[in-house]
Amino acid sequence: MCVQDAGLSCVKGKGVSCVFLPITIKAIEIMFEDGSLLLFIPLFIIYTFIVVGNLTIFFAVRMDTHLHNPMYNFISIFSFLEIWYTTATIPKMLSNLISEKKTISITGCLLQMYFFHSLGNSEGILLTTMAIDRYVAICNPLRYPTIMTPQLCAQLSAGSCIFGFLVLLPEIAWISTLPFCGPNQIHQIFCDFEPVLHLACTDTSVILIEDVIHAVAIIFSVLIIALSYIRIITVILRIPSVEGRQKAFSTCASHLGVFLMFYGSVSLMYLRFAATFPPILDTVIALMFAVLAPLFNPIIYSLRNKDMKIAIKKLLWMESQKWRRKASGNSDERCPVPEDSRVSISMGRQGFAKLGGKSFSAEVGETVNSSVVGA
Repeated sequence: MCVQDAGLSCVKGKGVSCVFLPITIKAIEIMFEDGSLLLFIPLFIIYTFIVVGNLTIFFAVRMDTHLHNPMYNFISIFSFLEIWYTTATIPKMLSNLISEKKTISITGCLLQMYFFHSLGNSEGILLTTMAIDRYVAICNPLRYPTIMTPQLCAQLSAGSCIFGFLVLLPEIAWISTLPFCGPNQIHQIFCDFEPVLHLACTDTSVILIEDVIHAVAIIFSVLIIALSYIRIITVILRIPSVEGRQKAFSTCASHLGVFLMFYGSVSLMYLRFAATFPPILDTVIALMFAVLAPLFNPIIYSLRNKDMKIAIKKLLWMESQKWRRKASGNSDERCPVPEDSRVSISMGRQGFAKLGGKSFSAEVGETVNSSVVGA
């Protein structure tokens, strides 16, 4: 069923806008008849895991005072953005898998593009900020507390989100003024710039300009992150402890894995210019950065971290005790925190007020480096 859009000007003059979601999903449905359920169930499970996992990480960081530092603050903001990043596309994918009419209005399509790419931009800027934060923590440990202050951390987090949402407004506003006509069918699992611009009944040579803008932004972010981690690895190689080097490399490999998955798929999608891929490959690439990267981020960035595991365990334990007290009707009973959920503070963190000279330098360097290894 097509969606009427009175504000849409079309060359054919009928004012009808239909945007059908992808041929690849239709082909699978033909093969399995009602086989869309085979895709709906795993996608629904993945979406549930993404939302619950990232919410848990967000609240664990916010409620545990031991995790109130720049590194975990950035992780919590990143987790919060991931929830809305996936919510911009996956619910509509799920709806189309069980619906006979796989359509979306022009307004809905533009809103989906805006929120998906704005949240993606915010995440990309935040990833760059996190790489710089780790660079300062490892390469300049003595200056780290004075450089990465709580005020600067809050400003960087807010700036990443504000800039990510503002930078796309002119682009979306321009696309909304274009006349659309023709088959109005996109071969993608969500509304994206290139498929939608190809539906416009006007000169679309500006698509090349769009590609250049996206390419510059992506390449700039990739270069900053790559240079930061190259410098980090160089410093890690100087760690005298073999165990320390192994833990640090393990952490860097995890971070680089997410970085390569996200920016690798984004680069394949937005840095190819005139190159064209088969529809099924386009779908796979889109799934990588729209679904798979958000799925692995909670595991790689946070759930493998010892401090985060303790914070999540404490959060879940406190919530279970709260529900137990409510069920028993005794809301005044205080519940002790389990012994293994207490996060100890190292001498290095206390040393800011007590230690000086060599002792201060060694302790702060050890603390910062250990926090990076555990990231």
